[in-house]
Amino acid sequence: MEMDENTTLQEQLKEDVGPVILINQFNVKPEEADQLLKAWATDAAFMKQQAGFISTQIHRGIGKSCVFLNYAIWESVESFKRAFSNPEFQSRLADYPSSTVASPHLFRKVAVPGICVE
Repeated sequence: MEMDENTTLQEQLKEDVGPVILINQFNVKPEEADQLLKAWATDAAFMKQQAGFISTQIHRGIGKSCVFLNYAIWESVESFKRAFSNPEFQSRLADYPSSTVASPHLFRKVAVPGICVE
């Protein structure tokens, strides 16, 4: 599911910028949360070995939430695109629970004077 109705992930993959931050929200049924984490950990280990990967982290909503938020930092859109389109990675998507709804989107840091740097 697209996070932004104005720009799809496929359109973002045509950009030539970096570094970029992948934000991916996952929604899953409660009984499939452990399976989601297992699949994500396998993917993260694979991505960690790819050129241009910098870091990643996953978060889970508190309480009984089954909303997960993953962010990953990449040197460039191109490095993310190469890793994301890798057939080995693509074949692993089938390991995610059937109830998984993912919303991936690429971001860049924004400088706000006196608050945050670019």
